[in-house]
Amino acid sequence: MSDRPDPWLLLPAPVRRLPADLAAVTLLVLLTVVAVFAPVVRETPLRIVLGLPFVLFVPGYAFVAALFPEAGEGPVDEELEDPEAVEASRDGGIDGIERVALSFGLSIAIVPLIGLVLNFTPWGIRLTPIMVAVSGFTLVAVALGAVRRWELPQEERFSVPYRSWIAGGREEMFEPDSRADAALNVVLVLSILLAVSSVGYAVAVPKQGESFSELYLLTQNETGDLVADDYPTEFTHGEPRELVVGIGNHEHETVNYSVVVMLQNVTFVTNESRVRSANGTVTPVYNETRVLEEERMRTFETTLGQNETWIQPHSIEPTMAGEDLRLTYLLYRGEVPSEPSVDGAYREVHLWVNVSRTTSR
Repeated sequence: MSDRPDPWLLLPAPVRRLPADLAAVTLLVLLTVVAVFAPVVRETPLRIVLGLPFVLFVPGYAFVAALFPEAGEGPVDEELEDPEAVEASRDGGIDGIERVALSFGLSIAIVPLIGLVLNFTPWGIRLTPIMVAVSGFTLVAVALGAVRRWELPQEERFSVPYRSWIAGGREEMFEPDSRADAALNVVLVLSILLAVSSVGYAVAVPKQGESFSELYLLTQNETGDLVADDYPTEFTHGEPRELVVGIGNHEHETVNYSVVVMLQNVTFVTNESRVRSANGTVTPVYNETRVLEEERMRTFETTLGQNETWIQPHSIEPTMAGEDLRLTYLLYRGEVPSEPSVDGAYREVHLWVNVSRTTSR
């Protein structure tokens, strides 16, 4: 006999006693968290494969398990004629079909409600807060459902009849009553394989839309909300003003971003060139922007995954004074070049501001 301890015994007693279906829910939550946040795994289709049931089924199932720990009855047997016995057999429980239907319906209701609550918190509706909130809700519901089942007698607890399902499926597949049943089994298996293959291909080779990145400026209004309005245009030399810069990644891949904030004194030069066209001679006029003086104020760096956003409040404290200065935000993918400019940036936004010198008293 081996003296090596069983690894299963190393787990806490409540974990070992966890019902099989709730243990599977807990495992799926943990696997989804790994698939979403692990550096290598999050780039694979496993993230979508686990994410769909995590959003559409798991929270509702855990909530239903907490609400209905009792074993429910299916269709009532015709031999069960006593009305009181019929009512007692259905008291407090729901059958498997009702449980599955409620799980989908409640999940579709719970996840948006969690997102609505997060929208009014400082964290907002982003990947990490959503994952933490949905995972936390599910695990709390699992714990509550397990405790409520343990409080019931063994014969009244809900349990998924895995063994009877497996035995029935094996008998139906390998011991059909007729050749027609055998043929139908083969068609069923092929249909399932075709459906799984189609879904797997759609997940593994998704149709990608347009790839782009967002760069935008925001301000904070009197109620504390971020809005694209009421930008500061009047600055005083050495006095800070608050702005918020944001980035949105829609590149279908993880991107390292850099943002350079520059205050530039620019001038517009009008150039003329005479070009003879087929219809006669024309004189096109175009403007060239030249930077006379510039001040590099801030540099930000961040890494974003697909559909992730980044918002950075910051202060602008100019040391260069003048009128019609261009407060420019330059976005780069990767490292910033030695001489950042509007022409070489991936994205650019700017404000025209006036900076006055501090008046002496």
